[in-house]
Amino acid sequence: MNKKLIALAVAGATVAPAAMAQTANPVTLYGRVYVTMEYVEAKGTGGAPSRARVEDQSSLLGVRGTEDLGGGLKAFFQLETVFRPDQNNSAFAGRNSGVGFQGNWGSFVAGRWDTPWKVSTIAVDPFGDLTLGGITGVLSDGGNFDRRDQNMVQYWSPSMGGFAFRLMATANENKSSTANPRDYGANVTFTRGALYLFAAWEQHKDNNSGTAIGTAGPCFPAAGVATCGTTATGVSGYEEEGYALGGSFVFGPIKIGGQYQEIEKTGRKDIKNWMGNVVWTVGNHQFIYQYMQSENGALNAAATQPDCDSNNLGWQYNFSRRTFLLTQYTKVKNNDAASCNFGANRLSTPAGTDPQGFSVGIRHVF
Repeated sequence: MNKKLIALAVAGATVAPAAMAQTANPVTLYGRVYVTMEYVEAKGTGGAPSRARVEDQSSLLGVRGTEDLGGGLKAFFQLETVFRPDQNNSAFAGRNSGVGFQGNWGSFVAGRWDTPWKVSTIAVDPFGDLTLGGITGVLSDGGNFDRRDQNMVQYWSPSMGGFAFRLMATANENKSSTANPRDYGANVTFTRGALYLFAAWEQHKDNNSGTAIGTAGPCFPAAGVATCGTTATGVSGYEEEGYALGGSFVFGPIKIGGQYQEIEKTGRKDIKNWMGNVVWTVGNHQFIYQYMQSENGALNAAATQPDCDSNNLGWQYNFSRRTFLLTQYTKVKNNDAASCNFGANRLSTPAGTDPQGFSVGIRHVF
């Protein structure tokens, strides 16, 4: 008798019924390993001296599955965790994780997940909000609007002639006698052939996690609570609200993309961001250029408003659909009030310094 059939018979005799139920509704294990070798520095007063480093780019391990409940209804789950190949200090299940239902009417999920804003805006970033040149170095309020919200529920519509939308709300679990922090978000996308378009909106009520009250400029999450001076539990009456529009189009070997963002904060000048990029594909080679620019965001009475830009060049060689090599150069220019930085693994430097770096990375998905 075939050895595989014998093993299956033994397993069937010893595995609990709950586990055997997965035979008809299999669970999938998946993941990504992405590491870059970098040489970085920051020019200017108080900047960072040049150094070499090895950095993780959101490597992950996940498991997902579905169960057919009949009548066109399915239950689904996903548990996704980060892990760092370069060091062993990762938190468990810190990525998209949740449980929900799906059918012809769409999907409903509860748990922790990327916001509609994040899903739609990073789709236009050829670096996928990772690496030195990723979108959060300059746009999306330095990552404050590039969230994976916890304690949230989302609805995802089915595609309707190319149109689809997502809605999100978080529970107000941090409500206190003085503040009621919670987030809301939505997007609308259109995808047809070579064309992708999106509009996104996100609101943080009684929430100042991206900028400290009374500071001169942005305070990015990577800077830590000691620098920001406040926590994400919120401040009554303080609100952050963002709007984004953009898209991409492919013609022949060329793909062009762009987006515009405006982010409003209580007591501050509206932040205005934009990005443009082009990807030229020649066989397995992809040549990438991305430009990003941001201005404003300081207190209304500030003498100088932040202004920064970022130039990013990349060459990607696709060995297969699962494995590529990426070489990248990023140069960020800040005025005295701006703190724009790398898209991932920022340098801890004061406003007015100019981070720049070169990296070589390998990514493999399974």
